[in-house]
Amino acid sequence: MRVGPPGAAGSVTAVTRLYLSPPDMSGSERERLIAAFDSNWITTLGAEVDGFEADVCEFTGAAAAVALSSGTAALHLALLLAGVKAGDEVLVSSLTFAAPANAVTYLGAVPTFVDCERETWNMDPELLEATLADRAAVDRLPAAVIVVDLYGQCAQLDRIVALCDQYGVPVVEDAAEALGATWQGRHAGTWGATAAFSFNGNKIITTGGGGMLVGDAESVARARYLSQQARQPVLHYEHTDIGYNYRLSNLLAAVGRGQLADLPGKIDRRHEIHDLYVDGLSGIDGIEFMPWDDRGRPNGWLTLLTVDPALGRPPLEICTALDAQEIEARPAWKPMHLQPVFADNPSVGGEVSEELFDRGLCLPSGSAMTDADVHRVVEALQGVLG
Repeated sequence: MRVGPPGAAGSVTAVTRLYLSPPDMSGSERERLIAAFDSNWITTLGAEVDGFEADVCEFTGAAAAVALSSGTAALHLALLLAGVKAGDEVLVSSLTFAAPANAVTYLGAVPTFVDCERETWNMDPELLEATLADRAAVDRLPAAVIVVDLYGQCAQLDRIVALCDQYGVPVVEDAAEALGATWQGRHAGTWGATAAFSFNGNKIITTGGGGMLVGDAESVARARYLSQQARQPVLHYEHTDIGYNYRLSNLLAAVGRGQLADLPGKIDRRHEIHDLYVDGLSGIDGIEFMPWDDRGRPNGWLTLLTVDPALGRPPLEICTALDAQEIEARPAWKPMHLQPVFADNPSVGGEVSEELFDRGLCLPSGSAMTDADVHRVVEALQGVLG
């Protein structure tokens, strides 16, 4: 809350809170949701689920897709499809949210964390190449590699996939944050053997909660079977495999279809917001923005910058100061190799992701933000750093 202007004793004016990446609803989502509700197909089957899967395939160029309850569920199934089992090693991007590392541990496998490079803030192909060569030399190649497309920007997927193909190691692309992004003209989610998208509430499009696995038709058919409790196609309930309850509801799929229809506009708006931040903040010494590699086109999910320690305001302190002004900001992801739960896991490199965590700051970037909202954040940051 903010106290009113002088002379307005006792008056209080509400200040609208600016969130990091809130849902941006166009209106068609509500219509689709009500239509799905009225159809009485409200569970994990229905025309909206089928339509959402087809829509994502059409948009990205993926061969097949299965709508799931979360992006983490998609990663779990992707690792199962890759044949990962207890005791296996899986190479995972270190600078990321915990979901890919958690999915590895669900199977009793061991994540080894690989540092990022500065060009995209994603997995370093040079470190990956050296690690694969080391493992091949002792005949202990990893069971899979999970490469994350961080903050809506693709990794160097051409190099990473080529390296893994050379050693016969399957690639799982964690494109949870990158729907709509491209690398060398090819969509995020279409590079690896399989890929995962997320439709969590803060993603560039949302179903409230949900995800999707994409891949070739055979892989997706297997994932669909496993996601439905691995039920055999007989009238009575019969199971020859352990399955999971991972399907997305028809109601949430209806919301997702409405969101996806507006995705190009949401991406364009987030690019505009990014440019407004660059224009407003680039004059501050010690501020640098996350680089956007011109070999791809990010979806602009979040705008990030790094703050030089010489400014004397670390990201967490900046977040606290902005929070007092009803502006949500967040430090960059804490690398997985620094997380207490993975303290004993092996890692390769780490210096770059540690530096980005120490200096990185995520700014409000929702596609419904107005120019005035962005300018409010810019002015607040100027005040904090001035």
